[in-house]
Amino acid sequence: MLRVLRRLPIDKTDCWSLFAGLLLAFSFPRPDLASVAWFGLVPLFVVMERRPFRSGFLAGIGFFGLVLYWLNIVMTTYGRLHPVLSVVAYLLLVAYLALFFGGATWAASRFRQRLGLAPTLTLPVFWVALEFLRSFLLSGFPWATLGYSQQSHLLLIQSADLCGPYGLSFLLILSNATLAALWQARGQGVRRDFPRIAVTATALLFLANLGYGTLRLASQPDEREHTLTTVLAQGCIDQSVKWNPAYQQRTVDIYRQLSLPAEDGDDSELIIWPESAMPFYFQQGGPLSAAVTDVPRASSAYLLFGSPAFEVINRRPRNLNSAFLLGPDGGVLGRSDKVHLVPFGEYVPLGRFLPFIDKLVVGIGDFAPGTISPLPMNGHHLGVLVCFEGIFPELAREYVRRGSDLLVNITNDAWFGRSSAPYQHLAMCRFRAVENRVWLARAANTGISALISPSGRITTQSPLFERLALRGEVGLGARPSFYTRYGDLLPAVLLVLSGWWLWRARGPK
Repeated sequence: MLRVLRRLPIDKTDCWSLFAGLLLAFSFPRPDLASVAWFGLVPLFVVMERRPFRSGFLAGIGFFGLVLYWLNIVMTTYGRLHPVLSVVAYLLLVAYLALFFGGATWAASRFRQRLGLAPTLTLPVFWVALEFLRSFLLSGFPWATLGYSQQSHLLLIQSADLCGPYGLSFLLILSNATLAALWQARGQGVRRDFPRIAVTATALLFLANLGYGTLRLASQPDEREHTLTTVLAQGCIDQSVKWNPAYQQRTVDIYRQLSLPAEDGDDSELIIWPESAMPFYFQQGGPLSAAVTDVPRASSAYLLFGSPAFEVINRRPRNLNSAFLLGPDGGVLGRSDKVHLVPFGEYVPLGRFLPFIDKLVVGIGDFAPGTISPLPMNGHHLGVLVCFEGIFPELAREYVRRGSDLLVNITNDAWFGRSSAPYQHLAMCRFRAVENRVWLARAANTGISALISPSGRITTQSPLFERLALRGEVGLGARPSFYTRYGDLLPAVLLVLSGWWLWRARGPK
């Protein structure tokens, strides 16, 4: 074995690059060592110029390999995929995502050679541009965008209402690149090689971000004139029986017990059940649907719950992953359908040409995408983000732009088991509240259910895999924010700038 290892073309550069990626992964939940993100990539940036693309790629392998380890749980335990095939699919995804790390380090190194631009200038630009590209390329997978690593630092994440998570990504990469430049210039005193401008810019931007966070929190962004007593029902339905028809009545009974008033005087105004909480077609009616409509009548509260739906267009039926809103009288006030579906989870891309591939999620057939439709509720509107729609900032932003006064994320994170994924998912949802200065209520089948204020503060939170009803107050109404109005302006500009730079540096070396 030692002889084989000695023959592999691996040197210290590769080891440091891989170590940097692994180190950076520790800044994400869990273990959520957020401060590590400010220096975790320094080893990579110090050694990257020797092998620009390979160094970044290996760092990406280490980072995504560790952050996304839970994908194997999803694919083997619940997707029933053979362990070998699961590992292959996992490695292919990790390798794809690592390309974005490699692209950033390659571009920064090339620009230093071709145009003499310092990595402290180019790395933040290319990194954020490629993160933004990753968020929509091939349907998009913005999981573990670097800015999300700071989700536990309330002061730092307030700037999300300006630039989303990308402003923090820019600042984090600038910090790492500056520290790397300082390391490379060590022992040279105040000579010209000392990165004065980079140090000054990093310090000023960090202090500006800190100051902005202080001012925003001092302005009491969480207070609202109208509040709503909200109950989040965490049914903790085992995934192995969730779609079993024999267990449907038991599922309805569990959610009824969690939702109905325990005693006179309970003042619940909105009850929220998770994604696909009712694993049958509610719109078809019948005894099970009648039992659901009894809940708002008995509690005099609005009920929002997940259930599959269908519609027929041009004589062709379409399945939808939906949320229904019932009024206190049990009547249906509206339905919101999931817009951004999970590839291979809710549908098979190019399924017509790949009939031998089945989706991983057990349940009904392939889903079709819906449209953004806020749900009306007594003069207000709810914007419903189903499952991993909570990781797409443009969806939450559009719901708020269309008048949503409260964002609701209904999800079923049972797929993730007791891994880091539920914590990572929750971390990204916190940014949706800050970006749009709106309250967010999150109901998850097995947790983590939570109420998140417009400052990103989690006011109440459930543990994983416990059956319970979580009660708390949410405010109604979104305050104006730069991000809600202009969206991902910063990363879009940086993506255009990166393209222009690459055009300037075209041609042979």
